[in-house]
Amino acid sequence: MRIVDLSIALANDVPADPPMQPVSIDYVDHDTGAQELVAAFPGLDVEQLPDGKGWAVERVRISTHNGTHMDAPWHYHPTMDGGQPSSTIDQIPLEWCMQPGVRLDFRDKPDGYVVTPDDIDVELERIGHTLAPLEIVVCATRAGERYGHQDYIHSGCGFGRDATLHLVEQGVRIVGTDGWSWDAPFSATLKRFERDRDPSIIWEGHKAGRERGYCQLEKLHGLEQLPDDGFTVICFPVRIERASAGWTRAVALVDER
Repeated sequence: MRIVDLSIALANDVPADPPMQPVSIDYVDHDTGAQELVAAFPGLDVEQLPDGKGWAVERVRISTHNGTHMDAPWHYHPTMDGGQPSSTIDQIPLEWCMQPGVRLDFRDKPDGYVVTPDDIDVELERIGHTLAPLEIVVCATRAGERYGHQDYIHSGCGFGRDATLHLVEQGVRIVGTDGWSWDAPFSATLKRFERDRDPSIIWEGHKAGRERGYCQLEKLHGLEQLPDDGFTVICFPVRIERASAGWTRAVALVDER
């Protein structure tokens, strides 16, 4: 069994998010940590600590949508499934988060392209797979190869309302992408909106969650290492009360027998 890490690291200097959503990690080294440690024990001197060193600690200011994470329906809209309250990340059934995976490859689609139900069906036919309820569908886009570059958030195709519902209506409850967003990059959507003035295209993949509750993994990585199917995705989100998302160390178990 091979374990494939599908997650990115949280980092200060990697352009994985737009300016409105920065990551800030303050690194406390062992010398500074020594000062903090002795402050908790009056009368203790730094020189009395082994090698004069204390702890290393990181203080982090991030959004629940930084790094590889899972969005809950609450992120998209306050209601889902015909007016029911939307689920928050701490309410997501754990059985959704460890299921057989299917990889759909859309790396040939241009940046900003909006994937259609027909595109999904063509890809499923290519790999010879019929979707089953609760399978986790992860989608490789061109964004995967641009991670760490300034154009990452503008790269890759996205998934609109119709494509999203096409998957969810077949019993899929978790989808994923290696792009910054499940939807097409905002920069591409803005150009379409300026041209057509159609508000229905704004965040339309996410907003499909108003109709059918589902979760999505964003900023996955390494999807090119996966086979088309025959693997298991494990993606338990951090349990944050009433939150719209949770950080997720997503991995795939690939049976190589």
